Amino acid sequence: MATFRTSRPVPRAALLPSALASLGLLGACGNSGDTPAPPGTPPGTAVPSTAVPSTDGTRCRTPELRASVGRLDPGAGQKNFPVVLTNDSDRTCTLQGYPGAAFVDAAGKQLGPAPKRSEDTPTTVTLAPGDSAWAGLSFANPETSEATTATPAELLVTPPDEREQLKVVWEKGEVPVGGNESSVFLTVFGSGTGA
Repeated sequence: MATFRTSRPVPRAALLPSALASLGLLGACGNSGDTPAPPGTPPGTAVPSTAVPSTDGTRCRTPELRASVGRLDPGAGQKNFPVVLTNDSDRTCTLQGYPGAAFVDAAGKQLGPAPKRSEDTPTTVTLAPGDSAWAGLSFANPETSEATTATPAELLVTPPDEREQLKVVWEKGEVPVGGNESSVFLTVFGSGTGA
């Protein structure tokens, strides 16, 4: 005959600290490649990066920047584009981390899920007036993948730690928005235009 051991009951007061510790651990696990933006955040909004200390005092603000998408750099079954932010202000400012990005149709409705982040380590990029920084945007070639596709009207780009978005007319053709091989990926900002 089998015997079963039961654990002794734990007082409720003892459960509270362990539950709070678990919540703290869950909260510290953010910033993964597929972390969605916080609830109520507009599509394509950049979520703050906690990997490197913040440089808020010199951070580039959305109104100081101009966004563009560079030329296609094809890979094996991939389409790769640099998303470029240029300092249009008269002061030196910094970018750090990932941009927010979202493809939208002519009515402003988001097409497909938010891009996933690469596992790169964010660094601070200093932009003098007129200087640029770029982040890579890549996805499987819609012509050879099995993804559902759409042709966006615009790409919304949000600088790191900002909520205001910059609009770039999308003239690069179809993008994956659902089904197999539909993920879009973003890298951290680096110096230059990615050309």
